[in-house]
Amino acid sequence: MIHAITREVSPAIGQCELTHIDPVAIDVELARSQHAEYRQLLTELGCEVIHLPAEPDLPDSVFVEDTAVVLDELAVLTRPGAESRRAEVTSIAEALAPYRSLAELTAPALLDGGDVLCVGKTIWIGLSSRTNRAGVEQFERLVAPHGYTVRSTKVHGVLHLKSAATAVSDDTLLVNRDWINEDFNDYQTIAVDPSEPFAANALRVGECVVFSATYPRTAERLDSAGIHNHSVASSELAKAEGALTCCSLIFNV
Repeated sequence: MIHAITREVSPAIGQCELTHIDPVAIDVELARSQHAEYRQLLTELGCEVIHLPAEPDLPDSVFVEDTAVVLDELAVLTRPGAESRRAEVTSIAEALAPYRSLAELTAPALLDGGDVLCVGKTIWIGLSSRTNRAGVEQFERLVAPHGYTVRSTKVHGVLHLKSAATAVSDDTLLVNRDWINEDFNDYQTIAVDPSEPFAANALRVGECVVFSATYPRTAERLDSAGIHNHSVASSELAKAEGALTCCSLIFNV
């Protein structure tokens, strides 16, 4: 069974950390409504959703992906690049403990889960403003005994690697090449429509893809490539520099 850990939108989301976009007022109630639609879609796609309560003092806490990387063999608790986000990890560790053995990164490592792209037994990690080389090296030491190969690539102009590339099938990536140095020549790639630079973030759930309704032209490209996708509204969470993969931790049990 597929499980998905999510967390309710914080009432303080308007005080979220921003790096590459300008502040815009966030409608908290609309954000919660869109997040509820997102969770409902995950349920319809076969997920058992574990929904955690809001963290009023942690503005970015809805973006649970950044706090852990869940593999079949273990879950790695991250050390987020923004100091204000590190307190988010504790409750995620408690939620994951019944399902996985836990390992954790320690200083001087910095790593956000949004910078970690798993494609089979290869794990790509983005070197970004939130993830450093020490984070990559510690992560590699933890997962290499389980047969994973870790590769890194620089990310520029955007917050996380998965803002620039995500997996939409076992061998196909959706990419915006303007924000990454890697060509991903080992995979088939689908480029985002040039008018939709933020469209590279897609959430794979089983054989389906959850995709933002904000990017219809890129959705057409996915359709043309035979990638079955379901659209969901995400406008308010995007104002917090978040995306669809950010809002859940998906894993098999």
